Amino acid sequence: MAHLDRRGLPLSTTSDLAAERYREGVDLLLSAWPGAAEALEAAVAADPDFALPHAARARLHAIRAEPAEARARIATAADLVARNGTARERSHVEILSLAIGGQPAKALERALAHLEDWPRDVLVLSLPLGAFGLFAFSGMADHDQARVDLCERHARHFAEDDWWFLTYRGWSHAENGAVAQGLDITWRGFALRRENANAAHAVSHALYEAGANDEAEVLIAGWLPGYDRSGPLHGHIAWHSALAALERGDTERALAIYGEHVQPSVSKGMPVNVVSDTASFLWRLQAYGHEVPAGLWQAAATYAAPAFPKAGFAFADAHMAIFEAAAGDREAVARRTAALTQLADAGSLGAGPVVPAVCRAALAFADADYADCARILEPVTCEVVRIGGSGAQREMLEDMLLIALMRSGEAAKARALLDRRLHRRPSPRDARWLGQLAA
Repeated sequence: MAHLDRRGLPLSTTSDLAAERYREGVDLLLSAWPGAAEALEAAVAADPDFALPHAARARLHAIRAEPAEARARIATAADLVARNGTARERSHVEILSLAIGGQPAKALERALAHLEDWPRDVLVLSLPLGAFGLFAFSGMADHDQARVDLCERHARHFAEDDWWFLTYRGWSHAENGAVAQGLDITWRGFALRRENANAAHAVSHALYEAGANDEAEVLIAGWLPGYDRSGPLHGHIAWHSALAALERGDTERALAIYGEHVQPSVSKGMPVNVVSDTASFLWRLQAYGHEVPAGLWQAAATYAAPAFPKAGFAFADAHMAIFEAAAGDREAVARRTAALTQLADAGSLGAGPVVPAVCRAALAFADADYADCARILEPVTCEVVRIGGSGAQREMLEDMLLIALMRSGEAAKARALLDRRLHRRPSPRDARWLGQLAA
């Protein structure tokens, strides 16, 4: 009998064990749960000529920022699938190879075409989705809508109880502004598989967009202890809880969560998460008028420096500029800004001129030149979405503009921005700021 994956696609293996371990490994990979590597290696051991476990293992190496290992494993998969693979499997491996090989635009183009023929190939469908997916990091201004459109285009191919598809369909809607609809869908996906960090993450984002921070904190406090610290999203999900505590003014709890789960010395997360989580948390803490305990900035910056030493990754660059500006390293910010401007002028930076503008604004804010910060940020506010990431992550830059407006005496503009934000999402912090402006 032919072996099938979890959603009915044929697998080129004659081994029952290899097929079962591959299905298990993909489930664990898609739920960001520990054990995926071991399951996929067991599939390889059961059938060394089966290409797809090698490809999935390569994807896992890429997620963990292990590029050399990822390239080696996808090369093995490509060799095997050329000799013993279906058309779907060959296309699957090719797309992963493009993504791993640093060709995201081609990977996205090929993925979208592939999904027209094999929409239930979820490892390929996962690539464009999420806050760090091919759409989000494409530089598109409408990547939130693009994710919704992709999910809705293929929704008819998925069962109503498909935990993975529900998670990403719901999260896509929540990020795109349909928060109530998205929250309902993500909750359903989470209920079907609670051992799913991507679902806990998606629900946390949807609750944030709904202004339900207290509910998010309760959820995370009850769920996180069951998620091993080796899980790639452990520190990032805790970051959501720390932000919720900070927003309601509980600085002591926010710092405790940061110290126990988020800071580089304890987090096992992906470098892009560790860098963005630490930079944004510490920046918010300081910008909201609280003291950053001694050593936290330096420890996070020391971790970040070798992680993203060169300019060109827009989302990381925005957060690296925060570190460099906080350290008062004007030369580092200037070098990063110049490199990004050159890339943007050459059309080699998908997010375009907004990225060097963010770097300049971060330095102006750190220098307490709030009028200049607002002057730089205000014209590009609608373009900040192009750096990728989630709404919760990008809100730091909107906060930067808002605080700069308040501190430079632009009260009317600050009130207008606060009114729009409160209309979009209830926030006790924004309500306090609006009250201060009214007084």
